[in-house]
Amino acid sequence: MRQRRLNEEEQALWSAFAQGIAPLRTTRPVQPAVPAPSTARTLPPEPLPAPGMSRADIMARITAGAMHTVHATATHAVAVQKGKGGAFEIGVRRPGLDDTSWRGLVSGKLRPARRLDLHGQVVQTAFHRLHAFVLQAHADNVRCVEIITGLGSGHNGGILRRELPFWLGRGDLGRLILAVVHPHSANQGAVRVLLRRPGRLSRQG
Repeated sequence: MRQRRLNEEEQALWSAFAQGIAPLRTTRPVQPAVPAPSTARTLPPEPLPAPGMSRADIMARITAGAMHTVHATATHAVAVQKGKGGAFEIGVRRPGLDDTSWRGLVSGKLRPARRLDLHGQVVQTAFHRLHAFVLQAHADNVRCVEIITGLGSGHNGGILRRELPFWLGRGDLGRLILAVVHPHSANQGAVRVLLRRPGRLSRQG
């Protein structure tokens, strides 16, 4: 189809009409809100129990997982506190301990002059209290002290009961101690500690 050209009168009318036309207002497209990244820690899903597992097995698995989480939380603090020296053997007579002192400690006749109760303490606090307690008792020439951790839960006891031998075996505390025993076989949640005399320690050093 052939396009017709506008004459001069038609062009003038179109120009006058076009001048009164206002351009349309453009609106910016609304951007969808992007949710902020979540800072919550995502935990892996718990594994489903295997077919045929008894209720006791399921509870044992849950308890083991919970204990692992608690131990992992305190692992760094405990590892730092253990230091060098290994665990102090409880109920073992060490070289240099005379018969009278050993018999008195094992039989309970050697009574503790001071007692430290760590029940309900978190690991870090318990260690610092124990450390200060042993150092002060030795400086005061105290011969025997008692430290209470409680039995704790679990097959091997609570974390304080498990870590106490390592704390007592540290280089700075182990050298002050002659022997460690339980008050009696039925009380595994406490120990009695026989300390060296300050004068004998200086002669050994």
